[in-house]
Amino acid sequence: MNTNQIEALIGMLAVVALFAIMILPAVVGVVRDRRIDRQLRQSERRRTAGERSYRSDGRVRTRTYRLHTTR
Repeated sequence: MNTNQIEALIGMLAVVALFAIMILPAVVGVVRDRRIDRQLRQSERRRTAGERSYRSDGRVRTRTYRLHTTR
């Protein structure tokens, strides 16, 4: 490779790197929005079907209420 080819390669790599840096925030935002939309759809299905809330391991989420006493 001669000097002109190396300069062209460096220029192309710089353009690709800048393009990736500019596109990355948009891609992250789209992925985040899709995750939120999926969670909202799941929540709506649970609410309309009258299902209980489940944890990620499949067990039913329960709450433990404790009586607070003062000494």
